[in-house]
Amino acid sequence: MKICVVGTGGVGGFFGSLLAKAGHDVTFVARGAHLQAIKADGLQVESDSMGTFTVNSFATDRFSDIDPVDLILFTVKMYDNITTAPLLIPLLKPSTLVLTLQNGVSSGDTLCEFLGEEHVLLGSAYIEGRIKEPGIIRQIGKFCRVVFGERHPGITPRVTNLYETFKEAEWTVEVAENMTARSWEKFIYIAATAGVCAATGANYGEMYQTLETRKTLLAAMHEAANVAKAAQIPIGEDSIEKSIHAMQTFNPTSRSSMAKDFTDGKPVELDGLTGEVIRRGKLLGIPTPVNDIIYSILKPLALRAEQSTLSLIHI
Repeated sequence: MKICVVGTGGVGGFFGSLLAKAGHDVTFVARGAHLQAIKADGLQVESDSMGTFTVNSFATDRFSDIDPVDLILFTVKMYDNITTAPLLIPLLKPSTLVLTLQNGVSSGDTLCEFLGEEHVLLGSAYIEGRIKEPGIIRQIGKFCRVVFGERHPGITPRVTNLYETFKEAEWTVEVAENMTARSWEKFIYIAATAGVCAATGANYGEMYQTLETRKTLLAAMHEAANVAKAAQIPIGEDSIEKSIHAMQTFNPTSRSSMAKDFTDGKPVELDGLTGEVIRRGKLLGIPTPVNDIIYSILKPLALRAEQSTLSLIHI
């Protein structure tokens, strides 16, 4: 299978490397020092679940270098969706599938707008991964899997075929009968943990163990769940309990990727996470006071990071 990984970070780099290791023709889209390191020495993966290995695949920062492919793994940060999605159009064949493995619940809509609904699949990656240094992906912990499926309920032959491809590449993977609902169940805890972690500076263990912080975290989750229910998303009645259970599987000394990005002064996914809860709540008439406060605390810092990035670009 001919595959393009758009966004060679912790998610795309790890799962794309497994596909390359299994013998698929994988192209990695990366940039800067990370791209140069991959070109020079291959993409190295240091994984608690899969060991250490290197794949020597083609890597580029120019979409014009890439012929049409069978599958695109779309794993950029959400703030890059609008600028990146149109660049995928020349990579499409009539049968090309585009699988988003991002944190939010709006990426599928964006991809459909630019590429057409017939190409788009939804997915959620459950992984702690990052770029350790240019050319090296670090995956932490044994908990590492993907859930994916169609945008509408049902399991289609193309999803079943892709599942077999992923299994052969040693992904821990599950097909969802209703992927929209599963995406929201992840979003409920990702949005809350990312926001609270960034606003408090606490790690996962501290957030859960500190009573006052845990109350704030649960309140933020309940607000997101209320928004989902108002949108008639069929999340489970135990979605909050699942969220807490998921959080307890995280390394207690780790922090959310958004919190790390704040610390590093990088652009952040605040609008695609906390901001998305608020935006949809307003549309549906659902109050989100806890998320409002979290957003108000973090937005000036997000703007500062964006401005710093723009300043560096223009130097």
